Amino acid sequence: MEGKITKRTVDATKPDPKRDVFLWDDLLNGFGLRVKPSGAKSYLIQYRNQEGRSRRYTFPNQGGMTPDEARKKAEELFALIRQGRDPASERDAQKDEPTFAEFTKRFLAEYVCNKKPRTATEYERMLEKYVNPQFATRKVYAITRDDVGKLHHKLRDTPYQANKVLALLSKMFNQAEAWGYRPDGTNPCRHIERYKEEKRRRYLSGDELLWLGRALIKAETTEKREEKVEASALRAIRLLLYTGARLNEVLGLRWSDVDLEHGLLLLPDSKTGAKTIVLSEPAVALLSEVEHKKGWVIPGRFDGNHLNDLKKQWARVKGLVDTLQEEAQAEGKLKPDDRVDISGVRLHDLRHTFASWGASGGLGLPIIGALLGHTQAQTTARYAHLANDPLKVAADRIGAEIAAHLEGRELAEVVNMPSS
Repeated sequence: MEGKITKRTVDATKPDPKRDVFLWDDLLNGFGLRVKPSGAKSYLIQYRNQEGRSRRYTFPNQGGMTPDEARKKAEELFALIRQGRDPASERDAQKDEPTFAEFTKRFLAEYVCNKKPRTATEYERMLEKYVNPQFATRKVYAITRDDVGKLHHKLRDTPYQANKVLALLSKMFNQAEAWGYRPDGTNPCRHIERYKEEKRRRYLSGDELLWLGRALIKAETTEKREEKVEASALRAIRLLLYTGARLNEVLGLRWSDVDLEHGLLLLPDSKTGAKTIVLSEPAVALLSEVEHKKGWVIPGRFDGNHLNDLKKQWARVKGLVDTLQEEAQAEGKLKPDDRVDISGVRLHDLRHTFASWGASGGLGLPIIGALLGHTQAQTTARYAHLANDPLKVAADRIGAEIAAHLEGRELAEVVNMPSS
């Protein structure tokens, strides 16, 4: 059938229950309408590619596309064909392109495998929780900046998480380009503005440390099951305060990494690679009290494992702070206005506390950065010089200050502080 394709002719063309019905346009050669036996209608073009093969390319009647709009689309496709393109072959090739879920499997197997275990776990969590529910069935090449922008906007109430997801997607689409799944320079994460992140700066004051210290002792000595915290968890919390170390560095610490003679933790791996942590005297004393120095420094409840988390134990300790204050207030030993609130303090804030007490004591940023591992760690060749090392003096000072407040006593001796 031939004739100018108009809305009237499109509406008038009826399906044949046995075969497809074609209506060809007499204004644009090769442009036509196809009606399936089911009644579904779509526009198409028929052409010969560079090899002389006759090909058909169908584009759906999306959004009620008018015949004039379809004819314009056909003209654009014919222009590409004159340039040597083959829309039908490109479409067929795209059918074999991986979905985002398939691409994710390769990304995790070949790219993330080289990352640290914690990084790999975090990537898997974000992909499973935020990304794959949106993109799993989509073709990698077809995901647009608008798609990514909508996902980023959806997470706007948690800007830090939203930005982390965006950063991960950017890495993934860069890799997709490297593997040939997308043309170079088409990363859809480009030009999407990150949300502003408000950095938390929470640290414990002297009064808060005092009540925390009482809560740690209570958790250690109480006979009440609901208040009791295992010794290894309490050791971990104190070690976080005395060293400023990261949580995973403390939980994953082995006794083979501990050098009590020189007051060092020799970590073979950390967020910043191999790392040396200088121990303060309170930290050395804490670790020296442990009788059996084998395996994990912070063992779990089952042999062969270390504690994987401190969230429940930390919540219990914070609850004891409130309990002890309530008891003191009931006995008239504490005024309501003098109560402290550490309910919102995270375990990572103990690291902030260590750094903050160092800064308030006059330490320069280079020293604090070195203690926290923000700069290159000291090497084992410096063992002999640690007695006069400013890092050792600084660690002792911070540890002594924190220990004094935890134990509710005055600091007896003032250690001269290095200024830088």
